[in-house]
Amino acid sequence: MRLQSRGIEVLPLSSREIDLAKPEATEKLKNLVRDRDSLVIVSALTPDKGKDVATLVRNLSMVQNVAAFLEETQCAHVVYISSDAVYADDANPVRETSCCDPSSFHGLMHLVRERVLAAAVQKQGTPLMILRPTAIYGAADTHNSYGPNRFLRTALKNREIKLFGMGEEKRDHLCIKDLSEITLLSLERRSQGVLNVATGESVSFFDLAEMIKALCGNETRIEGSPRANPVTHRHFEISALYKGFPEFRFTMLADGLTESFAIMKRSLVG
Repeated sequence: MRLQSRGIEVLPLSSREIDLAKPEATEKLKNLVRDRDSLVIVSALTPDKGKDVATLVRNLSMVQNVAAFLEETQCAHVVYISSDAVYADDANPVRETSCCDPSSFHGLMHLVRERVLAAAVQKQGTPLMILRPTAIYGAADTHNSYGPNRFLRTALKNREIKLFGMGEEKRDHLCIKDLSEITLLSLERRSQGVLNVATGESVSFFDLAEMIKALCGNETRIEGSPRANPVTHRHFEISALYKGFPEFRFTMLADGLTESFAIMKRSLVG
């Protein structure tokens, strides 16, 4: 929608149009993508769809077929939406130069995809931008992952928010419209390289729950649970992002939560 609002032609493709896991996807892409087009790759089976080896292999088959297309066909620019899951769990603060040592198949999948795409675009000299966003929140999220998305839904539906431990961990939370804007800026400028997309401000899950409780009403309960894993924190050093896009400003967490809350509440009432 952001691209269209600026008069930029967009062709969104779902798995119904092209199943990237199937070999014929390569030829379909050749017939659709023109040499002046930019290609944004966001397709993946996310952890809620599976965390096993079979899911990993299917995700890698997608990038194998896209890479075959990129090796043989010229296009103007490629942007790949990766994840901060590629970094080692103890990377803190996280920088673009931090050690990539993923602890999950999801993180491993993104790291392998990055390497495969980087090798593929070299043959045609196509510029490649890799964006590594932290955890994303927004009203239309379908993953219901631990954090703002889940907290808002359970607070609105059940008047409760359940924490791991007492929510001591600190994390960065990224509003989906901010990732969209950084992607748009990357496309407009034909940016290349690797860039983390995070606000640089980490808050505890307990403080996050308190913010959501204030939005949903004091009758919302915040409940802790026995801790199964040690407390870990993740912070980001984002000077590279502001060097590349000095005019960009992130959505404040309170503002993003308020916007998501209003949309979710309307959908429940409707």
